[in-house]
Amino acid sequence: MTTNTSTSSTTDDLTTGAPNGTGAPDGANGVGGPTGTVGGPGEHPAYEAGFTESANGRVYTVTGSDWEQILGVGEEENERIVVNMGPQHPSTHGVLRLVLEIEGETVTETRLVIGYLHTGIEKSCEYRTWTQAVTFLTRADYLSPLFNEAAYCLSVERLLGITEQVPERATVIRVMVMELQRIASHLVWLATGGMELGATTAMIFGFREREKVLDLLELITGLRMNHAYIRPGGLAQDLPDGAERAIRAFLADMPKRIREYHALLTGQPVWKARMVDVNVLDAAGCIALGTTGPVLRAAGLPWDLRKTMPYCGYETYEFDVPTALEGDSFARYLVRLEEMGESLKIVDQCLDRLRPGPVMVADKKIAWPSQLSVGSDGTGNSLAYIRKIMGTSMEALIHHFKLVTEGFRVPAGQVYTQIESPRGELGYHVVSDGGTRPFRVHVRDPSFVNLQAVPALTEGGQVADVIVGVASVDPVLGGVDR
Repeated sequence: MTTNTSTSSTTDDLTTGAPNGTGAPDGANGVGGPTGTVGGPGEHPAYEAGFTESANGRVYTVTGSDWEQILGVGEEENERIVVNMGPQHPSTHGVLRLVLEIEGETVTETRLVIGYLHTGIEKSCEYRTWTQAVTFLTRADYLSPLFNEAAYCLSVERLLGITEQVPERATVIRVMVMELQRIASHLVWLATGGMELGATTAMIFGFREREKVLDLLELITGLRMNHAYIRPGGLAQDLPDGAERAIRAFLADMPKRIREYHALLTGQPVWKARMVDVNVLDAAGCIALGTTGPVLRAAGLPWDLRKTMPYCGYETYEFDVPTALEGDSFARYLVRLEEMGESLKIVDQCLDRLRPGPVMVADKKIAWPSQLSVGSDGTGNSLAYIRKIMGTSMEALIHHFKLVTEGFRVPAGQVYTQIESPRGELGYHVVSDGGTRPFRVHVRDPSFVNLQAVPALTEGGQVADVIVGVASVDPVLGGVDR
């Protein structure tokens, strides 16, 4: 350590012009100007430093010293380095911060720091009516907003006791749009994961097909994302003209695209080298950490709430639950590709089941008029409907005013409803005190729970594999931070 001390001393001497050094006075900058050597008490005997005045200033040189021995001491100490990955890192799927402790290229400890995308969604619901809360919750997991809407509305309908009164057509459309969004979410995962591993073609292909799904959702709901389409009691509106035809055209084209993904990536040597036997987590580890979704099914456990705890009539649909046994990143990739194919089967069955009928419960004390939309501020804004009721019935106007501004009352109680989102179990714990606003809405977001598995996936592996591990979990930070 003597060398470090003398180096610091030498630097100070050269900077301040102390007697330890000899050379040109300050300001001398001629080419080939005076030179000098430095040295002082305590320096390594083989150490020699010098400087030369040049047109660009004073140039220092160091020669000699036992550098190999110095480097050897550093290797023996095994100094650990702490590296921050994020929160502005493009591969963290949002504003996620990873604090990595590494030795060389090996990750010895992974710590996650969340909260950068906190928007107070759960608390905001307490200041809106039961229907208006949908406009907040749809923005939690912004890659699968319809699942948040569905889980919340199923909870409210259970509190109201109207689960069996929801029209069959509304339930079928709910299933259909959720499965379309499951496909879109997996396509985003494929595109972003491919981009992070250098497979830019996968990124282009994934976003290409996702645009087609978003076009369908825009046709059905009016918005590409954050739809506020599923509401307590049913849906905001029925399917528009041409929607069924557009969906069938997508169903005819998408299986070919999935085969393209397999041909492009499944046998690709670099893709497999980065994912096979990387970030392994077995079924026991998944259960211990509460991990669900494709991560759990890729470890061999066929746990899918659509099968194990059916809702929205999923028990009447024919589909399989894809699983794998390896529990690595490549297995999660295969499971998600297979799930897209199963979702296509469900959507096809939904189209066959569609029958004419209402899409909202008949109880006018609960159902918002289908002509009334919900604005981005959470309030009704359909001027055409307002003009209609103002010109026909004072009672209708009063009822409309109370329903929108005050809302309907929900009996006191609490329920927990869970559904299978693209990332795993999405649960809603909804509490009512008998008023017109939620007393408490808590979201059990699968991304939040699944992120707890990242240290188990990455510790002991390489730094480069951290990117693969986070991508294979597929977190969405909007749902994590809320």
